[in-house]
Amino acid sequence: MRTGSKIGLAALAVVLLGGAGFVRFVMYPESASLDAAEGTGPSPTLPKPNPTLMPTVNIARVARWEKGAKPVAASGLRVAAFADGLEHPRWLHALPNGDVLVAESNKPKTDDPSTGIADWAADKVKAMAGAGVPSPDRITLLRDKDGDGVAEERHVFLRGLTSPFGMALVGGELYVANADALVKVPYVEGQTEITAAPVKVVDLPSGINHHWTKNVLASPDGQKLFITVGSNSNVGENGLDVEKGRAAIWELDRASGKMRAYATGLRNPNGLAFEPATGALWTVVNERDEIGSDLVPDYITSVKEGAFYGWPWAYWGNHADERVQPPRPEMVAKAIAPDYAVGTHTASLGIAFSMGSTLPDAWKSGLFVAQHGSWNRRPKSGYKVIYVPFKDGKPAGKPVDALTGFLDADEKAQGRPVGVTLDKTGALLVADDVGNAVWRVSGSAGTQ
Repeated sequence: MRTGSKIGLAALAVVLLGGAGFVRFVMYPESASLDAAEGTGPSPTLPKPNPTLMPTVNIARVARWEKGAKPVAASGLRVAAFADGLEHPRWLHALPNGDVLVAESNKPKTDDPSTGIADWAADKVKAMAGAGVPSPDRITLLRDKDGDGVAEERHVFLRGLTSPFGMALVGGELYVANADALVKVPYVEGQTEITAAPVKVVDLPSGINHHWTKNVLASPDGQKLFITVGSNSNVGENGLDVEKGRAAIWELDRASGKMRAYATGLRNPNGLAFEPATGALWTVVNERDEIGSDLVPDYITSVKEGAFYGWPWAYWGNHADERVQPPRPEMVAKAIAPDYAVGTHTASLGIAFSMGSTLPDAWKSGLFVAQHGSWNRRPKSGYKVIYVPFKDGKPAGKPVDALTGFLDADEKAQGRPVGVTLDKTGALLVADDVGNAVWRVSGSAGTQ
């Protein structure tokens, strides 16, 4: 049932949607803190909610890199273009032979009649931020044939996709997470094009596609596939019927084809990775918007089997979101807190553990997190790649900026980082969907 009015990004069009609604807005005093460092670590500072009549909209307009320009690497690191001139590169997958797959993708076009003025306004804002281009719907293969850190070859590797995102290779089968289904194609090492039509493995929730990106990761033994599915709303304002199967990480048994919910209450999980020391599955999650610049922190967390992480009724453990009606105190009580906050509204998407990399020692025992950048925060947050040091399988220290400079002096976006992975040489690759590039981060000369 809907009991209030939905006030979301539609406010940009100075339109208030009346009628029944699932969310009611509770007004609180203005949040005091606007410190960009708030909302990090295992126990972040959480101010009182501040859901204002019109949401804070502070997104970076697109400037794109000038010729020869690039992000700024931290001390001990250097960055160069592995490939440029791509078309909205979102996600990366490094193949065993050293080839790199890039999903060039964007939000699927929808003619869903339930997509109203709020989604129209949201799309206009995303267009300002460089996300309004049609989806290329393809995977491109990049090959660094001479090993100099630059891809001399590129090939259209796979077409016939629907807003592809995550990729996973298991034996001779390449799995691709489309916006609406997990599909697979045969793969032979070294090939530069797949002409076989993708075969559907399982349908995935789609439709309005508030969060359209789906990721997939194979278990180390290749028997299971883990698939992320984000929510179809901010906090359930479209009704819970359209949230069926969403806000969750699913586990697919490859042998039987059976799916089960592995963890739930995750508003928008994206990156997936296994922590090398413990073998635990980790993810990064985009939390909810429109209750203040300092709420709610995005986070990285180990994923506990069968756990519920709160969405939409609660955030960061047992903090109830009073916008969600009717209240469900039993769900709030059930929610567990994540492991580590990475800042509010950062839109953190890709993660990659650095153990086993060839990066300097200061950068090879932690997790890299690509932060695409905020729209609902003042001042802006994200728009960089950070590094979270780990020890004994857990975060062990403050986040450190690894790659910055994606915003220019006027706070326009020259680029925005999305997917991250290690290449065969142990360097870090970063997909930049606004800059249309893949950046390669390695150690500076003389560093260890």
